[in-house]
Amino acid sequence: MEMLNIKINGMPFSVEKNTTILEACHQFGIKIPTLCYLKDINEIGACRMCLCEVKGARSLVAACVYPIDREGTEIFTNTPQIQKYRKTTLELILSNHDKKCLSCPRSNNCELQALCKEYGVDETKFEGEETKYDIDATTLHLVRNNNKCILCRRCSAACKNQYVGVIGANNRGFDTEIGCAFNQTLDAVSCVACGQCTAVCPTGALIERDDTAEVFAAIADETKTVIVHTAPSIRATLGECFDMPIGTNVTGKMVAALRRLGFDKVFDTNFAADLTIMEEGTEFLDRVKNGGTLPMITSCSPGWIKFCEHYYPELIPNLSTCKSPQQMQGAMIKSYYAEKMGIDPKDMVVVAVMPCVAKKFEIKRDDQGHDGIADNDYVISTRELAKMIKTAGIQFTELADEDFDPIMGIGTGAGTIFGTTGGVMEAALRTVADILTGEDLESIDYTEVRGMEDIKEATYNVAGMEVKVAVTSGLSNAAKLLDKVKSGEADYHFIEVMCCPGGCINGGGQPIVDGHTRNFVDVKGLRAAALYDDDKNLPYRKSHKNPEITAIYADYLKEPGSHKAHELLHTSYVKREKY
Repeated sequence: MEMLNIKINGMPFSVEKNTTILEACHQFGIKIPTLCYLKDINEIGACRMCLCEVKGARSLVAACVYPIDREGTEIFTNTPQIQKYRKTTLELILSNHDKKCLSCPRSNNCELQALCKEYGVDETKFEGEETKYDIDATTLHLVRNNNKCILCRRCSAACKNQYVGVIGANNRGFDTEIGCAFNQTLDAVSCVACGQCTAVCPTGALIERDDTAEVFAAIADETKTVIVHTAPSIRATLGECFDMPIGTNVTGKMVAALRRLGFDKVFDTNFAADLTIMEEGTEFLDRVKNGGTLPMITSCSPGWIKFCEHYYPELIPNLSTCKSPQQMQGAMIKSYYAEKMGIDPKDMVVVAVMPCVAKKFEIKRDDQGHDGIADNDYVISTRELAKMIKTAGIQFTELADEDFDPIMGIGTGAGTIFGTTGGVMEAALRTVADILTGEDLESIDYTEVRGMEDIKEATYNVAGMEVKVAVTSGLSNAAKLLDKVKSGEADYHFIEVMCCPGGCINGGGQPIVDGHTRNFVDVKGLRAAALYDDDKNLPYRKSHKNPEITAIYADYLKEPGSHKAHELLHTSYVKREKY
């Protein structure tokens, strides 16, 4: 490692050779503003907000892509000239920007707005022609408003990073816009609904479709029983919307807030994650013992499922037929719970709180629901739930912890870790190993499948049976893994795929993290750690040990994989065209 002695704003500093100015300044305690840069995803130096001065250079340089490769380099980050250039850049961006900030969903959480405030810009300095775009609200999961776009290209980079690449820059010069090929709307292309574009957009150009008004209306309808259930990862992320540290577990406060919003019952989707393991584990063992299609691939992530249908339809037979935990939970609420409580399912409204905007698409898929009744009626993201809590005036951080309602309120640690990459696999292994050995094994931490590596592989010997598994997250990584399976290069029994990099903790509906935090803080690691800590501290850590799961099979489903279980908890898939 070659170290270089440099100066930043006149002060001596030592950095590794070829460190960028942006990274060096971060190490030095100086934040350089950026609007386009995302580490390892969008390193293009396009927005020009990060311009800095290097002594001897002919012009200002983009700190995000400029490597420090000379001993004695002198860098200046905050001269009057630099401040002037940055302020002018912001004013030029605003000259062709919809400045209706008060009504923008990203107000007070907009990177452009924050920088404009810091630099004291004149929003009317450069007045003239403004481009006007129609809002694209053609999909079930997101809304695109190019009037808010600043052409940072983060969205297109994130989409490409997800292998899909259905959005990019069209036209040239003043007419440049981000869109789909041939100006198609988003519903006409093979978008997989992952929402990663909404998670990285620095403004309000890409947002999730907002269903909060419909949920508020349902709660206000006295003829309806309104039930909410929350995905495993929400407990590790919701607190960020209320300025709590990343990775804070807010399970109890979340439940208390949901009750104060007016929901009649508050259930934990961890219950359905455990139910998924019972069904998926049984399906896996049946395929192994009876010559079924292998490797079996998980089906919990609707973005991944849609990706497979568009881009790898030949592997549809490999997908587990299990519905996702979201859909299983809704199905059980509107069948088992409805019967137990004597409620007509038609008088129920079930709301799922999810980290994933693809879940909004999933509830409208064919072969979901039963007897003409949808499993879930609405899906709201973590961000939408935070909005509802704030709108209702609930002081989230001051709430005392409360517990989920019984019957579907107990979840195990195995269910909790569904929220991070590797969690579904580990949960399945905990149960499958007990079934195959006939023992209650104490060693249940399958650490080989944990972590944020692109592709994780492991082989376990369980009761004399060799089980080869693989885990991946992010669709570009999934494509690499699936290509190995197709070519015969890889020989696995079981594969876990999660659509979003890092899994649900990094889903497209999770709290917005600004570019600087995303670049320099291990957000995924902190959120995942909260789930693993929760797992360790729960009384039950194996899905088949959940007493509510035991009861639902004894009272209603009879056994995993039963005829009734298949009617309610399993589904099918279709080949989709790739556009």
